[in-house]
Amino acid sequence: MNAYDALRMADVLAPEGYDEALTIDDADLVILNTCHIRERASEKIFSELGTLRQIKQARVKNGKAMMIAVAGCVAQAEGAEILRRQKAVDLVVGPQNYHRLPRLVAEARERPGVVDTEFPAESKFDHLAPAKRAKTQARGVTAFVTVQEGCDKFCTFCVVPFTRGAEVSRPVADIVRETQALVDAGVREVTLLGQNVNAYHGADKSGVASLARLIERLARIEGLARIRYMTSHPNDMSDDLIALHGSCEKLMPFLHLPVQAGSDRVLRAMNRKHTAASYAALAARVRTVRPDIALSSDFIVGFPGETEEDFAATLDLIRNVCFATTFSFKYSPRPGTAAASLSGQVGDDVMRDRLSRLQALAEAHRQNWQRGFIGKTVDVLFERPGRLPGQMVGKTAHLVQTQADCPASFAGTIRPVRIIDASTNSLHGIVVGAGPRAQATEAAA
Repeated sequence: MNAYDALRMADVLAPEGYDEALTIDDADLVILNTCHIRERASEKIFSELGTLRQIKQARVKNGKAMMIAVAGCVAQAEGAEILRRQKAVDLVVGPQNYHRLPRLVAEARERPGVVDTEFPAESKFDHLAPAKRAKTQARGVTAFVTVQEGCDKFCTFCVVPFTRGAEVSRPVADIVRETQALVDAGVREVTLLGQNVNAYHGADKSGVASLARLIERLARIEGLARIRYMTSHPNDMSDDLIALHGSCEKLMPFLHLPVQAGSDRVLRAMNRKHTAASYAALAARVRTVRPDIALSSDFIVGFPGETEEDFAATLDLIRNVCFATTFSFKYSPRPGTAAASLSGQVGDDVMRDRLSRLQALAEAHRQNWQRGFIGKTVDVLFERPGRLPGQMVGKTAHLVQTQADCPASFAGTIRPVRIIDASTNSLHGIVVGAGPRAQATEAAA
């Protein structure tokens, strides 16, 4: 979502004469778009601001101005603190207010130190113009579309309800309009975004639409080939959404469904409101309607009070569900969250050891799953040139990066690719029927 927000901030500033700079040194305005989920990410921002201050000072010596803005969730949570710790910052703006950037930038130019972190009564999306067609085309054939923001779950480790606010869903018509404009500019794949995207409940002509109904509507857009969504909560995987994975060809077989832990005791302390068994059963239900679906998840190790027995339950869940890919982190206490004041905080050495063991197990599963594509023919949406001459890079339906020798004209097209090898993070294949060069590569393989 931060990537999507960054693009929309660039779009809202375009009418003011701003364009994206190639390097920070060339920038008249730097917007640091921030995440507050983990302490390390939050602290890294202040380190980055120190570097930006030096660049700003160097530009001033050369007679060039530079403004520094901090946006996103850290801005929302620590607006005044950012200005106190780093005097070079001119503007702090929360994630719900970037539609006001033109006015805020003008104010900060005259009076540095502007802070806007109030939750506005109006939706920012009502005030955002779409990107120019040429800009969308330059960004490639895949795009993000935010459909839902905020979260009402209040997991005890998470700051999202405080930095993004309550769950809010955009109307179906607005999302269809934005998606249609992207497709008209050449986009072939969209990923629907939300902090809790499967809780989507947007207004529609016939009432309130679920995420499944929204996807069904978007699937009718001619030229849109692929639809994805993230991030989901297990408790909001509705029957119609699960069924859609088996009936909608444009809905890709990849589901990011965070579980966070495999111990029911830890899950209760996290306020997740699901159990390890209910999660595993949900994964099995989704696989019943779409057997080849790739499941992805998030894990937190070292949550306060986590014992070695609790951690072993998490490893058991990973072995049981067999995730295609995972994202795992050491627990990070966030100010204002319930978990930050819990007793039984786990030492960093223990967390580091558990994270290493979890990641080793998860990586073994991922590599085994990825190698399973060798010898198969899969559809790849080609996106951009690869590192090597004559090579193009794209993604499979299961969201695995794939490289193959083919002409640049294949960008934006979906081609059958026979997978011949798998490296650590990508697949390598041969486009079926791509001509003499592919045939020569296949012969060499």
